[in-house]
Amino acid sequence: MSTDSDGVEANRTDGKFGDYGGQYVPEALMPAIEELEDAYERYVLNNEDGFMDEFRRRIRDFGGRPTPLQRADRLSERYGREVYLKREDLLHGGAHKLNNALGQVLLAKYMGKERIVAETGAGQHGTATAMAAAHLGMPCEIYMGKRDINRQRPNVFRMRINGAEVNPVTVGRGTLKEAISETMRDWATTVETTHYVIGSVVGPHPFPSMVRDFQAVISEEARRQSKEQFGGLPDSVLACAGGGSNTMGAFANFVEDADVGLYAVEAGGSSLQVDEEKGVAPNSASLSTGDEGVLHGARTKLLQDRDGQIMESHSVSSGLDYAGVGPELAYLVDEGRVTPVNVDDDAALEAFHRLSQEEGIIPALETAHAFAYLHEEYEQLGETVVVNVSGRGDKDLESAIEETAKRDIPNAPDMDMFIGGL
Repeated sequence: MSTDSDGVEANRTDGKFGDYGGQYVPEALMPAIEELEDAYERYVLNNEDGFMDEFRRRIRDFGGRPTPLQRADRLSERYGREVYLKREDLLHGGAHKLNNALGQVLLAKYMGKERIVAETGAGQHGTATAMAAAHLGMPCEIYMGKRDINRQRPNVFRMRINGAEVNPVTVGRGTLKEAISETMRDWATTVETTHYVIGSVVGPHPFPSMVRDFQAVISEEARRQSKEQFGGLPDSVLACAGGGSNTMGAFANFVEDADVGLYAVEAGGSSLQVDEEKGVAPNSASLSTGDEGVLHGARTKLLQDRDGQIMESHSVSSGLDYAGVGPELAYLVDEGRVTPVNVDDDAALEAFHRLSQEEGIIPALETAHAFAYLHEEYEQLGETVVVNVSGRGDKDLESAIEETAKRDIPNAPDMDMFIGGL
């Protein structure tokens, strides 16, 4: 991927990544998609009216960029190699999500839109969008599955306290897939005044490219920081992968560095086997086990049954609980440039506790998947490894207590005092 001096992709795209991507949307949405394509070309790619300059100023002053690239001393000692952490958990709001949310809300203002809608799973994108909308004076509505609302109550409060309206989605399993569908329905009826801030590198063109471009600041910084701190590029970069926004952000500026291994760590859930009769996949490993299909406006890799029906996905981390993945990520896997791997729920929970105790960093359960893979396969990753710490785990403490109590997790604190009291 060639980039200009600002780290934004210089080559124009038709929204296709090999056989993936495209614009599979209702006719009613095409005017909004075409308007957004034009705005993406003018403001993001060509920096018209100094848009990217303002974005970079705001993500610095409001967001707190650049985030550090920290050597993990105890993990480096444990694994006998140099382990570095790209600390997106230190970005304002506690996750990488603000990079994209701030960019899109700012773009909506440049487009003259009056209202923001967004979906969220783990709540981090919803929180980031609510913060960005408050920062820029835009009314905001967030759609969130009822199941995820119950799993992520602190983030629901954070959205509300930032002035956003949170709409529970009760259809289906009440998770991210259903929340995206409901947000698209809203957008389809309000396109003249509303911008839909998609939270990942999914959906119809230009969303996958645009979200990647806003998130590419992660790898832009990490590439520069690697050269400054250890005199070269890492042997491997690890990032957890649900829809893929932090993944593509962490990979974007390393894609053309053939000697840098790129590992997308998916949620293996409780099993990689699927139940065709019930339409359930007890995992969210679309890159590892999915088939080509169309979901939410783009052709990509999906968890689907033999009839092409989208299957229910599962992960202990709500932010990875999605039946699809970004089309560019699917293409890079097919091309052999990105290696898809997965770890199960138990391993992710173990990594959650391990990182907390050994480095003093409580990771998001999504992020914990990347550290679980590091623990299992560090010998295959080379001498220098960068792990993207996509978010902090404050939002997951209730879920972590509940899920840890069900399992025998090594070195976990005694759960009795949290579950049954002293």
